[in-house]
Amino acid sequence: VPAAWQRPYLNIFKHFRVEEWKRSAKEGDVAALTDARLKATVYRIRGSLPSSSYLQLPRTGTLGLGGRFLYLLFRPVPHRHFVVHLDVTTEDQQVVRISFSTLFKEFKFTATWLQFPFVCGAAEGSAAGTQPGRRALVGAAPGAVRWTCLVLDLPSILSLYLSRRYSHLKSIKLCCSLLVRNLCTSDLLFDPGVTFSEARQAGLLCHGIVPMPREMAFPVPKGQSWHDLYDYIRY
Repeated sequence: VPAAWQRPYLNIFKHFRVEEWKRSAKEGDVAALTDARLKATVYRIRGSLPSSSYLQLPRTGTLGLGGRFLYLLFRPVPHRHFVVHLDVTTEDQQVVRISFSTLFKEFKFTATWLQFPFVCGAAEGSAAGTQPGRRALVGAAPGAVRWTCLVLDLPSILSLYLSRRYSHLKSIKLCCSLLVRNLCTSDLLFDPGVTFSEARQAGLLCHGIVPMPREMAFPVPKGQSWHDLYDYIRY
């Protein structure tokens, strides 16, 4: 269970003041810029090698975040590959690395490393995770790739693949090439496509499903649908 200061959710970039680079680290071509669509500051990480261009949290030590779900709000850079590494700690103090990348052709795992291939959805059509029948899309991001909300159920991932119990998130390393809006952890399952009144009317709140917090949300122009504009992928 996350500590009180991490509830109901923790905005990681805000809490660790990522823009000051005191508690976070960057290497290579990492720049803050304003994204026209999101009307918000995003971090662009680009380069030719994941090991030479990245944004890392924390700089030293551990994040110590206990929320069940990790939300990554990002957009792959078209025609490039990206890598995301999450180091998580189990209840018996084993550190396990969970990695997502367009470079991986198939799922692989060892006792301390889970590697998931990330399949980008093109801007037209549905969200694409590692779905069967989508093998043709494995590889670099397509030209028209959308902003994506990636949701990772960390305890379930560890339990399912390694039969281990999750303790906390230790560190995050975002490697080229991608744009990142934000990261957050929570025990709540956020649905970015609904408003608070819609969630209440549909009875979603009693099932632990709540709207995305305003500071984490992608903008949706009047008369348009969230899912027509962005991708939502859950692992």
